[in-house]
Parts: sequence; structure tokens; C-alpha cells
Amino acid sequence: MPTRTESVVKAALDRVEAEDASHAEKIEMLMEIAMGLQIRPKTPDDLQQAVLLYEKALELCAVEHQLLRGRIHARLATALQAMPADDIGPLRKAQDNLEIARELLKSDGTPEEMAEIEMNLGLVLQSLASVNAAPITAAIAAYQRSLRIFDAATYPKEFAILQNNLATAFLSIPFTDERAKMREALAVQAFQDGLKVVNIIDHPSEYAMLQNNLGNALQYVSSSHSVENCLRAVDAYEEALKVRSRATTPAEYANTIANYANCLRNLPDELMSPEDGNRSNLGKAMTYYKEAAEIFAETGEVQKSGVVDAMILEIEAELAALASAHGGRFGASLLEEYAEKQ
Repeated sequence: MPTRTESVVKAALDRVEAEDASHAEKIEMLMEIAMGLQIRPKTPDDLQQAVLLYEKALELCAVEHQLLRGRIHARLATALQAMPADDIGPLRKAQDNLEIARELLKSDGTPEEMAEIEMNLGLVLQSLASVNAAPITAAIAAYQRSLRIFDAATYPKEFAILQNNLATAFLSIPFTDERAKMREALAVQAFQDGLKVVNIIDHPSEYAMLQNNLGNALQYVSSSHSVENCLRAVDAYEEALKVRSRATTPAEYANTIANYANCLRNLPDELMSPEDGNRSNLGKAMTYYKEAAEIFAETGEVQKSGVVDAMILEIEAELAALASAHGGRFGASLLEEYAEKQ
């Protein structure tokens, strides 16, 4: 039995076939229906049907209509890119379609179209690189080509996203050579460059994303100034949490508070007296971890929930050791305080 989306798409295709319209008009109709499914997909089937509609549009499009074919290939690639899959098949197809689109549009496409293709190609290549199916340097090169058009002055939002993507690409390279520290510095600089052109009022989503990821970079960068970097990371997470909330963006909020907890866990309560420990910060971290675990469980992010649960167990072990070291006073009282909050 066909799904609801399949039935809707079949009815749309039948209507397009019956229309007394030119091929170009039918192609536009197919693309409009496909984009509607792609923009707000309710199920993975919506994306699959969007792919089929784009492929049908390509069948109708004459070979000589390079501009239109290039645009269809570009849209098809973004649908393939968004499809959940157990293998890299859709990503490989997305890469192929983006490279075809780039070739078809290089003469008559707009600079913005070419920059968007390069941005999406970078994302696809970065996803492939994460499973060792492409070199991460290819993704970095694609982002850098996109930045030739999406500059800070004219396209601040796109520039900021590209800086974020570049930074995460730099950080994804294994730290196995002498250039590792340079790549870390480049990543931090890229996040900071992105934050120079967006603000919390006009670009709240991008602002929060950059602050969260800057916090991560500062927290894990190899440096002799680990406490200073952690304090800067705390500031970044607090900025991100001015935008992200459990009510409006639960998944992003959970990511940020889990990152924040990681940072607090490694900070002494009193910077001038680190030997006194971090009992208070462990308590704050425990509270954040617990809330993050709840949200990850609610949103079905089983792996993240498991990681955070493990962190909670580790803190409980630290507190138990602290209680033992101080005759059962400090760690036990903190656990009691934590229990009262539940």
C-alpha cells in the first residue's frame, strides 16, 4: 500500500502529465512540489519522493538547457544530502550531482549559485571525510572557494556559516603532526571571525552555533593555559544559552549544557586556590548533565544520552572519593543537595 506522500506525489505527477503546458512549465511544477517536500519533511519518505520528482524533472529537461539542468542537479543534491541512510550512497550521489551542477552552471550561473554549490559540496565532502571516504582537505578547499563570493561584508550569514564549517573541518584532522597546534589556532580564529559579522539580534541561530563551537574549541585545544581557555569557553557557552533554550531548541540546548558541564567539571571553584578543589562546579556539572540526559532521551538521541549518563556516573564516583577523603562530609552533602533537586 502506498504511503500518504507517495499517493500525493503520484497525484501530482498525473496532474503534471495531464497539464497542457510546456516541458519547462512542467519542470517548474515538479521542482516546486519537490521543494515543498524537502523544506519541511515529515518523514524520510518525503525526501525520497522529492528525489524522485527532481529525477523526473531531469528526464523532461532537454540536454541543451544547461542552466535549468544545473539548477535541478543542485536541488537534487541537497535532497540527497539530507536523506538519513546507513551507508554513504546518498552522499556519493549528492557529491556527483553537485559536481555536475558546478560544471553546468560555470558559464551562466550566478556567482551566488556557484558559491552555494561549493558550500554544499564542502558539507558533503566533510561528511564523507568523517568515515574516511574523502580527504578533509577537499572539503576545506570547497569552503574556501565559496568564501570568494560569500564574503563578510556582503553575505555575513553565509560567511559565518562557512567560518564555522572551516573551523570544524580543521579540528577534525587528527592531531598527529607538528601542524596540529596551527590548525587549532586557525579553527579558533575562524570561529572568532564568524562572530565578528553576526550578532544575537539579527542572526541568533548562527550566533549561538558559533559561540557553542568556539567554546568546544577553547575547551579542548592543547595549551598551557587550560584554565584560562576554560573560562573563555564558559563565557562562550553562556552566550549560546542566551539563544538556546529547552523550550525552543531542545536538542541544541542539550548539546550546549552538556558541553558547559564538561568545562565546569575541569574548573576549580576558586581560581586563586585550585588546591581547594571543585566541589561546587561538580554540583553544577551534575545538574547540567542530568538535564541534558533527559532531553537526549526525550529526543531519541540514544548515543548522546549514554555518553552523558557515563559522565554522571564518573562524577558520582569523584564525589564518593571526595566524601571518603573528607570523612564523608563534602561529597555526601553535595549528593544530598543534588537528590533534593530531582
